[in-house]
Amino acid sequence: METAAYPTPDVLVARLARTAGIALPPERPPSEEFLRDLAGRVGLDGNDLLVIAGLPLPTEALDLEGTAGSWVSMLVQHALPLAAADRQRLRVRARAMAECPRPARTLERPPRPPGPPGFGSLLVHLLALRNLNELAVAKTMCLMSGVCKAASTIRMVRGGVKALDAELLDGFAAVLGVPVAVLASLTGVRPSARGDGPSPEVADVAALIREVRHLTEDQVRELAETAEALDHG
Repeated sequence: METAAYPTPDVLVARLARTAGIALPPERPPSEEFLRDLAGRVGLDGNDLLVIAGLPLPTEALDLEGTAGSWVSMLVQHALPLAAADRQRLRVRARAMAECPRPARTLERPPRPPGPPGFGSLLVHLLALRNLNELAVAKTMCLMSGVCKAASTIRMVRGGVKALDAELLDGFAAVLGVPVAVLASLTGVRPSARGDGPSPEVADVAALIREVRHLTEDQVRELAETAEALDHG
């Protein structure tokens, strides 16, 4: 169980800035421009840094159709073995889908607020903003990192009942698509001896997960079926 005091947003941003080798600006909180630049330097999403800095998210960040997330693990399963060119085709198609006018729909599962303050809650929330609930996190983490945990374990991590360890850090880093060292510097968890950065296929698929987060269930299913056809082609 997490017992240490959870750092303030300023401390968390400072840790990432130190990792990126850049100086913090004098203004507090840092500007959105600085945070999005820092996000790019460490491999996170711009909205991730807004959350870490304790700032409000833009409305569109919460435009999620919850049932769509259930198809992400199938998409990941079939995208990982593909050639780099085919993974790129999927990403291009996902971006094209995202640019189409969105059909009117009821948002079925906007992300829940984070759990109690803690690093586990933070990382699970960042993945909730990628439209992944605890079951989807467990499935994609297993596929992308070989760290296979039950959805109930992810819920325990979110609730602070189970503390992060080196194995879980590997799993979260893979799904987020960032070097393990970035999460280690953010959380203070000692990393494992595994490689620092995600492999090319894991990095591509993590980026794909980001790109499909605002798609509808039908769109993600269609993309997953396309990936399956490519995988079996």
